[in-house]
Amino acid sequence: MVNTFGVVHPNVANEDTDVVVVYTDGACSGNPGPGGWAWAVSPTGDPMGSGGEAHTTNQRMEVSAAYFAVQHFAANDCIIRIVSDSTYVVKCFNDKWWEGWIRRGWKNSQREPVANQDIWKPFIELVTTRGRVEFVWVKGHSGDPMNDLVDLLAVAAIGSV
Repeated sequence: MVNTFGVVHPNVANEDTDVVVVYTDGACSGNPGPGGWAWAVSPTGDPMGSGGEAHTTNQRMEVSAAYFAVQHFAANDCIIRIVSDSTYVVKCFNDKWWEGWIRRGWKNSQREPVANQDIWKPFIELVTTRGRVEFVWVKGHSGDPMNDLVDLLAVAAIGSV
């Protein structure tokens, strides 16, 4: 059995549970600058979602991609496995950074305000309330076809803002 925030291979499903594997990515043209985010379900890339903001950061787009992916599948009775090349997103949950942020009044380990709280707060609430969401890190730009796909989609989404 895989624990809620377990680190597992992205495409290995538990035999007796449904798992949706969703790759996510964010991109920014300049940092800050116009940005895009995207998610797509493995192995076909369908369904998928994307969007962007005119003035944003890469980290914000990475968090947005994962948040909107979980939001899309939240009502489904399945494990949602988010696969991201963002250590920021993955470590927030797997290393429970969010617990320290809350304990410190939404300050990071350097005692500075946590960036993107307007996305992090509802995202963390959704993940912790729903449960059955896993986060797996994948090396970016390493030839993983699904990671490459969501990277292309996130970059393309920049053009829509």
